[in-house]
Amino acid sequence: MDLEQLAALRTAEGTAALDAATRVAGGDPLAAASALRSAGVPAGLAAAALTQAELRRRAAGKFGPAAAGMFLTRAGLEQATRGPVAARRAARLRAAGVRTLADLGSGLGADALAAARAGIRVYAVEADPLTAAMAAANAEAAGLTELVSVECGDATAFDVSRVDAVFCDPARRATGTGRRIFDPKAYSPPWDFVTELAERVPRTVVKVAPGLDHGLIPAGAEAEWVSVDGDLVEAALWCGRLAEVPRRATVLREAHPGDADQLTGSGAEEAAVGPVRGYLHDPDGAVVRAHLVAELADRLGANLADPTIAYLYADTPARSPFTRCLAITDVLPFSLKRLRALLRERGVGRVEILKRGSALTPEQLRRDLRLSGAAAASLVLTRVAGAPTVLVCQPAGD
Repeated sequence: MDLEQLAALRTAEGTAALDAATRVAGGDPLAAASALRSAGVPAGLAAAALTQAELRRRAAGKFGPAAAGMFLTRAGLEQATRGPVAARRAARLRAAGVRTLADLGSGLGADALAAARAGIRVYAVEADPLTAAMAAANAEAAGLTELVSVECGDATAFDVSRVDAVFCDPARRATGTGRRIFDPKAYSPPWDFVTELAERVPRTVVKVAPGLDHGLIPAGAEAEWVSVDGDLVEAALWCGRLAEVPRRATVLREAHPGDADQLTGSGAEEAAVGPVRGYLHDPDGAVVRAHLVAELADRLGANLADPTIAYLYADTPARSPFTRCLAITDVLPFSLKRLRALLRERGVGRVEILKRGSALTPEQLRRDLRLSGAAAASLVLTRVAGAPTVLVCQPAGD
């Protein structure tokens, strides 16, 4: 996709091609291309329309119905904030009194559009010309051009004195190759610029990778990890006046995007270590990355069985948005032979395999077990007091 193709897609002929491509998206690519050419759509326009239609189909999981009118790139879609996450962030900014926002490194505009829908005036800056043009087109498609302006340029040159808050989403993929960048110093804008923002602007939010080293969190900032339906999707640093607590884990559900369950704390507490008990609680990834396992353990009356493994054990089951609960039926020192014999004796033919602190590969273990039978079980590969251990489990309450 280039600027010329984007312009072609926004003409009446391009709109018709997109409509036709949408009707055949998700099927055989060759058959879809042939159908468009048979309808008189030029080959180049047909290819661009089919690419957009397929990206829009995939984007529905992130953006919902709004994806149907958006212009997207593969890399931009992968990096874009999910709709519920962006909407919640925008609502928090609005509640904090933000009225004007700079979106530095706006990408395709997911966060800018969410902020505008919350009533915030957004100045979006994006370095890549095609991505910037798509962000502007997405604002127009959403009917938000009065609240969103998009500038193609260097985010570090934007005059932040024009706004009362900044949102920055530094690029974490290498230009050209699309490979993930794990060193924050190689982000674009660079990490030193990002951390300086927090000192220059009283209200600054920075989107970062969930694997961010806690040592890089600026002093006084709130670090939040967010999961959606159990999938850890991002972390954000809330700086200056926006910081409320040291650490926060936020759990969202696609089915109820307006609801958020939150666990907060210092991130420095340590959970008690004790025996394996009757129930295992598997904490959500947001809780683990936020270093809030101890706070969750206090809520559940639970303990760790190994100080380095984030599985919690309790005497009673509990329903919590921050954990999945399993009833433990057996605790075995890991032995393939012994485990296989136990599962075959119980007629277990289907296993879910969870792991923390184990070098075993679930796929290989499943093949090595060579099971058959009608029953199902969950296997948890872990360590207990440093020893390799397997827990045989069933859903709590079964």
